Amino acid sequence: MTGRGESRDAAVAAGTLAAMNDGPQQPAADPETPARQVPEVWTGRARNRTQWLLAAVGAGCLALGIGLAVHSPWTSGGVPLAMSVVGCVLAGLLILFGTLAFVHVAVRVDGQALEVRCGHMGLPRRRILLEHVVAADFAPSVTPRHWGGWGYRWRPEKGTAVVVRRGEALVVRLGDGRVFTVTVDDAETAVRAIRDRLGTGRS
Repeated sequence: MTGRGESRDAAVAAGTLAAMNDGPQQPAADPETPARQVPEVWTGRARNRTQWLLAAVGAGCLALGIGLAVHSPWTSGGVPLAMSVVGCVLAGLLILFGTLAFVHVAVRVDGQALEVRCGHMGLPRRRILLEHVVAADFAPSVTPRHWGGWGYRWRPEKGTAVVVRRGEALVVRLGDGRVFTVTVDDAETAVRAIRDRLGTGRS
């Protein structure tokens, strides 16, 4: 009896130890579960609300020029006054266009092209056929300091860029050696979408 009891205890102990080693059972992977799909058409945006402050400065310059033209006496010093009016109006228009055009950017990737539209009017606009793209990369941090300011930028050693805010960006490299960068939210998904269409869908 003693031998049987000791054998039974040893078997129970061995079973308990095996269960502890096995740990909690993980559910088996479902072979029917599809991989994460890249959308047929990917769209993304980026915004910079501080540009509205600069737009207000431009509107102020424009209003000042109009005010000088309407309320100032033109009988004395007409040429200097005209130069002041033209200078204020032109400065106001340039600031307004330069800021409102880059308050936000909209990016679209479909089966044929990468398209970038700036501002509420969609100008400036850039469309790059995917057949001209050889690589797409994710840039985790792009700042205006890297490109010399906001907006549509060009640097001889870095290519062209649309920079509307600090942060992540999509970078595409073209077959002719040119590089185009655009700051956009969820840029990693945009990179996957382009790589999927190029057949280079690496993680």
